[in-house]
Amino acid sequence: MVPSGYFQTNGIGLIPDSWDVTAAENVCTKITKGTTPPKSEVLEIGSIPFLRVNNLSFTGRLNKSSDFIYVTEKAHNSFLARSIAFPGDILMNIVGPPLGKTALLDEMAEEYNLNQAVLIYRPNLEKISPHFFLSYINSYIAQQWLQSRSKKTSGQQNLTIELCKEIPVPIPPLPEQKKIAEILSIWDKAITTTEQLLTNSQQQKKALMQQLLTGKKRLHDHNGQVFSGEWKQVHLKDVATITMGSSPKSSAYNNIGNGLPLLQGNADIKNRKSFPRVFTSEITRQCDSGDILLSVRAPVGSVAISNHLACIGRGIASLKAKQEYSQEFLYQWLLSFEPRWISFSQGSTFESINSDDIKHLKLNIPNLIEQQKIAAVLTAADHEIDTLKQKLDHLKQEKKALMQQLLTGKRRVIV
Repeated sequence: MVPSGYFQTNGIGLIPDSWDVTAAENVCTKITKGTTPPKSEVLEIGSIPFLRVNNLSFTGRLNKSSDFIYVTEKAHNSFLARSIAFPGDILMNIVGPPLGKTALLDEMAEEYNLNQAVLIYRPNLEKISPHFFLSYINSYIAQQWLQSRSKKTSGQQNLTIELCKEIPVPIPPLPEQKKIAEILSIWDKAITTTEQLLTNSQQQKKALMQQLLTGKKRLHDHNGQVFSGEWKQVHLKDVATITMGSSPKSSAYNNIGNGLPLLQGNADIKNRKSFPRVFTSEITRQCDSGDILLSVRAPVGSVAISNHLACIGRGIASLKAKQEYSQEFLYQWLLSFEPRWISFSQGSTFESINSDDIKHLKLNIPNLIEQQKIAAVLTAADHEIDTLKQKLDHLKQEKKALMQQLLTGKRRVIV
């Protein structure tokens, strides 16, 4: 039964009686896709940005951390003329995966151009607020409608221009649109601020690792004196007990808790913690809770901590620091070494590292007290990063729920 004051629509659900629903083409003055120029018309430096999918984002803003390329003025003014976009236009990628990346163009440039995988929506300002339209296009409602109708060609998802024109758009009165967009922008600002804080914390942690784990910066001991003394060079096998995984028979796998959780590789890791998918009744090699987990197959060198007494398969090695060495220091050192494992990887089908690679890895290490001090500083930085990640996830979930209500009129705003 339809509640009083609402009417039922196809694809969106219940909408207030005071709203309208129409196709996107009825609230836009232009909907078209770009054109990819020949390489001779592409520049590394120029005045007209040529936007591709990687320049869009899931936040509705240009991804300015991605590299930009440019087109010549000749191309821009001739055969790419239909691809010209301006500040205020909304872009969306129509080739994926993933689909659903967007950008509301700002005044970084006076004019833009775009390739054939990107679509232009130019909102009619007399009918729809660009920020409202952007919020709607980014919403789960619109993305579900589009993606459920997308086609696959050679493994890629594709949206047609006609489909993008036909997407149904709820249309509140213009003042209500602007108020909804204004409310959602508050969440956008909070998300952007938290993202920046997270980026800053991650960069600070990286800088700390480069200084503390190499001895370039020394901390103070319990007497307030700067640590002194030479660090010693050791092999990883000298400071840790290393267990290489061995996979049990697949017939021993189960989902009823028989045996131990099975950690086969990176698929059983989530947020740098063990996250097993199945159990195994055949126990080959095992790790303890608190052991360091090292991926020995692609992605090589990925590091995590085990939260489980578990069986480890051949995609994992476990490490436990020996006496006089800090497990937390070893974990942080392996984190810092992650990008360098690629030089050890081998194999034509997939990258991998072997037991000798791990055992004979060289590292410089201070005495136990200094190890513990370094580990404490870096662990505190990790906690700060985790807190910001949780806050960011919470804000995004709040905004998603609010969008679902505001963009369909389930929650009304006061204009």
